[in-house]
Amino acid sequence: MTSLNDLPIRDDLRGLTPYGAPQKHVRVELNVNENTHPVPETVIDDIMVRVRDALTSINRYPDREFTPLRDALATYLGHGLSRDNIWAANGSNEVIQHTLQAFGGPGRSVLAFPPTYSMHKIIAAGSGTQWLTAERGPGFEITPELAVAAIESQRPDVIFFCTPNNPTGTPVSNATIAAAYDATDGMVFVDEAYAEFAPAGSDTALDLLEGRPRLIVSRTMSKAFAFAGARVGYLAADPAVVDALRLVRLPYHLSALTQAAAVGALAHTPEMLGMVDDIKVQRDRLERELAGLGFTPYPSAANFVLFGNVANPQQVFDDLLAQGIIIRDVGIGHHLRVTAGTEQETTEFLSALSALEATLA
Repeated sequence: MTSLNDLPIRDDLRGLTPYGAPQKHVRVELNVNENTHPVPETVIDDIMVRVRDALTSINRYPDREFTPLRDALATYLGHGLSRDNIWAANGSNEVIQHTLQAFGGPGRSVLAFPPTYSMHKIIAAGSGTQWLTAERGPGFEITPELAVAAIESQRPDVIFFCTPNNPTGTPVSNATIAAAYDATDGMVFVDEAYAEFAPAGSDTALDLLEGRPRLIVSRTMSKAFAFAGARVGYLAADPAVVDALRLVRLPYHLSALTQAAAVGALAHTPEMLGMVDDIKVQRDRLERELAGLGFTPYPSAANFVLFGNVANPQQVFDDLLAQGIIIRDVGIGHHLRVTAGTEQETTEFLSALSALEATLA
């Protein structure tokens, strides 16, 4: 039987493994930071009408510039943005891929601060971009001084920040992002996939866009909008950045059905975001109750909680899975991560974990 090593694959891809989040469908799925709340029925009805309308011309290629979607996204983000500032793709992963195809690639490098979103490294490898890393400070924070020192010592072509960071939930301040921008001639990419879950008044790099043409701010509809299955990610940047991404995207990369569904969801933004406050309540509850069980949860501005002081993460993971509850081992020793679900899902997880800890003690 032919193996991967028997094929003339690129040398820099040998030995790598694909994205490996478990796809186990169990009763309580709290492992991949999905929004576990369903889309409201009234919103589904409107989206279905829009998708049906799109199907009447499905024999034609879609709007290559996805103009109504870019208009809707600009309106949603505000900050004086227009369609010229907006790019979208099939999930924020493709947005990242486009960015590294345009600004990374062979002979270029990207700097990140692990632990962080695992797909950043995978997409860097896929685009032939050298992966550089720098350490975070206490509490997984990145100070301006730490960021600037890493940039000055490694001179990357692209810098990645994830805020709130996955898997730690830690925010990155605008002061850090601005200092990093001033310290480089390269691109600064800020992944704000979980921005809607941050406390009111939190920093957003959208506030830094004006006058910074090398700054990119990425968002997604997967999390707060409960649209993970639709695969819609987007970014805001200087119009010149959007022009650069046009050079590397595949023609007609966003289907007419995807565009119609996303525009429909954005037309119902209040209803779609109505569940965000409920999720934040459960996230804060997880922090409190995990601490009460003797674990060490980290403060989170996202829709998940990383918690430490887990004696045997694999055993805890396996025992919870046996009860139909799946969370995530993110590869940090003695730590696990759990998504904030509905009130019932959160209760089931905490009850099972409490019983499990009593059994293991």
